[in-house]
Amino acid sequence: MTTDFSATRAAFALPEGVIYLDGNSLGPLPKAAAARVADCVTKEWGGMLITAWNRAGWMDLPRRLGDRIGRLVGAAPGTVVLGDTLSIKVYQALASALEMRPGRRVILSDTGNFPSDLYIADGLVRTLGQGYELRTVAPEEVAAAITPDVAVLMLTEVDYRTGRRHDMARLTAKAHAAGALALWDLAHSAGAVPVDLTAAKADFAVGCTYKYLNAGPGGPAFIYIAPALAAQVRPALSGWLGHEAPFAFDPDYRPGAGIERMRVGTPPILQMAALEASMEIWDRVEMADVRARSIELTEAFIRGVEAACPGLTLASPRDPAGRGSQVSFRHPEGYAIMQALIARGVIGDFRAPDILRFGFTPLYTTTADVEGAVAALSEIMATGAWDRPEFRARAAVT
Repeated sequence: MTTDFSATRAAFALPEGVIYLDGNSLGPLPKAAAARVADCVTKEWGGMLITAWNRAGWMDLPRRLGDRIGRLVGAAPGTVVLGDTLSIKVYQALASALEMRPGRRVILSDTGNFPSDLYIADGLVRTLGQGYELRTVAPEEVAAAITPDVAVLMLTEVDYRTGRRHDMARLTAKAHAAGALALWDLAHSAGAVPVDLTAAKADFAVGCTYKYLNAGPGGPAFIYIAPALAAQVRPALSGWLGHEAPFAFDPDYRPGAGIERMRVGTPPILQMAALEASMEIWDRVEMADVRARSIELTEAFIRGVEAACPGLTLASPRDPAGRGSQVSFRHPEGYAIMQALIARGVIGDFRAPDILRFGFTPLYTTTADVEGAVAALSEIMATGAWDRPEFRARAAVT
């Protein structure tokens, strides 16, 4: 193992007395991010004004950061770009993929997919009309459902609730054999598990940066297109920064070269400055080391919880090869239990209807964190400390 996880942990601002197991929802603050954003605000925006687009390299930042993320997901340089939100990137990729399969009308996904992805697909289908269809099946039935009428297979590699992990290479190969394209959402994969988009021959991929990649709330999304397809793709959202020559202000759209055409609007520079600080940490990390430590932590957590909390039922796959870097347990009172746990300084989250969700991020999660979380959860379950009105009151964000 070449990654120094004690050094990476020291690079994050973690509140004293808190065990943070929710980096799969929002990553913590890199210590260097505040100073980097402050420099971007005062020295670049403040001191350079509009000239910072050139002098500070703002215009090229989405591509430079895309290459750094690309290393973590097995994407060649020049195939990943950042900007906009994940929902927008899903729409872009999905609409482009459908256009590339004009004789087909089916988007295939699974019932465990993140709802927003399904909402985007459903909205696109309604807009297109003409017999387009979003078809969903149970996750374990996806392979059998890849039929010759499928245009696009749209899946999230790691399930946001249970951590169940699809076999990207196998399902992509099956989609290609049926003449379909494959679109993968890496929201719970990038920075969590080793991903090799090139080896898997994925056609499109999208992902966010505010979870495991620690860009902060609202961090920009990224999009990948396989090099063989990049010159063929016509983005449905043809924004001015995706134009071949944005500052020619040509009234007619001409797509930019390769992945550049998937840029839409003005990039969120301050948020990207925060991501730069995080990528300074990630540049020193090997994903194989992250995966090995993740399995070590999640296996220890499962053993500990099952031994101490018989009332909880494992919702995640037991085989670590079949799950991402999170562990979920079920309980009818899951929401109240999680609130009681948070009150004791152990932060996970809840997903309806009954899932307690815990993310394990080796860059800053330790064996001591696992032991402390198990002890707190055991005490809460043994004493019934969760059964209080304040823990049952639902907040807007769960």
